[in-house]
Amino acid sequence: MKYYVGIDLGGTNIVAGVVDENYNIVAKASTKTNCPRPEKEIADDMARMALQAVKNANLTIDQIEWIGVGSPGIANSETGILEYSNNLGFKNTPLVKYIQEKIDKPVFIENDANAAAYGEYVAGAAKGAKNAVCITLGTGVGGGIIIDGKIYSGSNFAGAEIGHSVISVDGPQCSCGRKGCFEVFSSATGLIRMSKEAMAEHPESVMNKLAEEKGKVTARTSFDAMRAGDAVAKAVVDDYIKYLAAGITNTINIFQPDVLCIGGGVCNEGDTLLLPVKALVKEEVYTRNSEKNTEIVIAKLGNDAGIIGAAFLGRANA
Repeated sequence: MKYYVGIDLGGTNIVAGVVDENYNIVAKASTKTNCPRPEKEIADDMARMALQAVKNANLTIDQIEWIGVGSPGIANSETGILEYSNNLGFKNTPLVKYIQEKIDKPVFIENDANAAAYGEYVAGAAKGAKNAVCITLGTGVGGGIIIDGKIYSGSNFAGAEIGHSVISVDGPQCSCGRKGCFEVFSSATGLIRMSKEAMAEHPESVMNKLAEEKGKVTARTSFDAMRAGDAVAKAVVDDYIKYLAAGITNTINIFQPDVLCIGGGVCNEGDTLLLPVKALVKEEVYTRNSEKNTEIVIAKLGNDAGIIGAAFLGRANA
């Protein structure tokens, strides 16, 4: 049996996992990222978590083939340098070099959304596809693209920023500097914003009662209120689904993948989200009269996608 280590580097947590050749996570180790702090300290903790995960798996580092890292930002897979990550405060960080100073193994890096997409491609919802796109609906909208079995990251390693395609010119301000980005509408953050705006206009909405009970507005608030029969909440959900379908349609029109999978906490809504999205996309997609169209599915691996995808970056870079 062959074993690999995948590290999911996030703004909140560093999670390392030992993954076997059958894509099973054997053991994990995690610690807080504690940003902002010196890059070298974070890299040292990444190496420490990798070694701890190996220990937790009752293995030795000699039994590990390689280490893969998924990180937010522009990760240059050729040089091993994390060129920029606003979430971490990294700029031109030689991440591979830092980790190899602690662990003498091949180390590969990739953008975290790309790594998660690769995880879904090798072991999850996109398994068996030739071309796939994965969209993650989280704090932002992340994207990962697989073409002919390879991660597509563009000529400058900053490709697949699907969340920063504009779907409403002069729409709400996005953190990237543009207005009306797909991310502004279709992220969990965007859904929460739309819910709060509707709640302010309609204090009688069930959403206000649910938010008061929970102590905050979440991405579930509008869906839960809609299920309780609240018309205002239904309007919010309908708008959210309309924008999500528009962004997905745009993506399909460009890439025409075999499979497009959507992940993130919002997808816990299952068919309540998926079925109306698929219906709208079917009406709008350019290839609506074709015999073969992109299959839209919910991602399967959850938070493990990034670890599994990172663990197999050595194969992706072969």
